[in-house]
Amino acid sequence: MLIRAGYELRFEMQSPVVMLLLLYTHPSRADSVEREQLSVSPDLPLDVFYDAYGNRGARIAAPAGSISIRNNCLVRDSGNPDPVNPLACQCGVEELPAGVLHYLLSSRYCEVDRLSDIAWQLFGQSPTGWGRVQAICDWVHANVQFGYEYARVTKTAFDVYNERNGVCRDFTHLAITFCRAMNIPARYATGYLGDIGVPTSPAPMDFSAWFEVFLEDRWYTFDARHNEPRIGRILMARGRDAVDAALTTSFGEARLTGFEVWTDEVPERRLIPSGD
Repeated sequence: MLIRAGYELRFEMQSPVVMLLLLYTHPSRADSVEREQLSVSPDLPLDVFYDAYGNRGARIAAPAGSISIRNNCLVRDSGNPDPVNPLACQCGVEELPAGVLHYLLSSRYCEVDRLSDIAWQLFGQSPTGWGRVQAICDWVHANVQFGYEYARVTKTAFDVYNERNGVCRDFTHLAITFCRAMNIPARYATGYLGDIGVPTSPAPMDFSAWFEVFLEDRWYTFDARHNEPRIGRILMARGRDAVDAALTTSFGEARLTGFEVWTDEVPERRLIPSGD
């Protein structure tokens, strides 16, 4: 299937601001992306880079005033839902590849030390491996209320556990923290997730957050917010938590004044040749 994905973000600055943008599709999707073009208006130079987590980013120096950041691309997707493997086993910490060990540790929004005892009380009797991760997703999905009004930038996994509400990144932080507390490497992921194969949501289209866990010898996708395999998930950035995968980071005040995201399946017969 083909998915047209993109966004337009508008910011207002009172003085010049440097911004980091993780607003490209992830390099792991490079062979499936057509005609991606991130642009800034007014026209500004893009200093493109790759960070420590393999995300593709850009740095801009924005002047005082208004800017618009836009991207639009076509993504070829398998059309299959997230893989499910109930038999996937959990590795002992001594067996894990060294490169995934830091995904067991506490991070800015995922306080493993504060939630470790709670995690073992809740999930210590659940099956290890896939079954344990699914039990964590089931618990977070059932016990945390979704609502945009509950969002705040300082909200951590410990806050989410106590307040029992949040947005998709909060569901993700809590599930990641529980997984790490149970010795399962877990990392944060964010990107596009349209209403493909599910009833259309009345809420405005937004970016979404989910997480990945390392079982046996590979990473698997889980989503505590929706708690079901989804079609058309398009990764943009990964990291330990939302700090590492923030889609925009401003070194100075940048006020968001406009936000539009789109993710739509496109019938191939309606595609216009390159040059449109």
